[in-house]
Amino acid sequence: MTTDDSPRWLKSSYSSNGGDCVEVAPNLVASRGVVPVRDSKDPHGPALTLSPNAWASFVAATQRGDFPAA
Repeated sequence: MTTDDSPRWLKSSYSSNGGDCVEVAPNLVASRGVVPVRDSKDPHGPALTLSPNAWASFVAATQRGDFPAA
């Protein structure tokens, strides 16, 4: 794995320090064609790998409010 293939994890600027966050590594879209997503509370745990289209659909659904708070 080269340095360019290492995930560079980002957290939303809308995220507070409450701990209920996801992190994404969008830098892997160009080199691998995936968007890894992980729980910020467990940085050494598993990560989901989504296609760019699936990630864009998830973000759009979240912005529309399709996932109401529990």
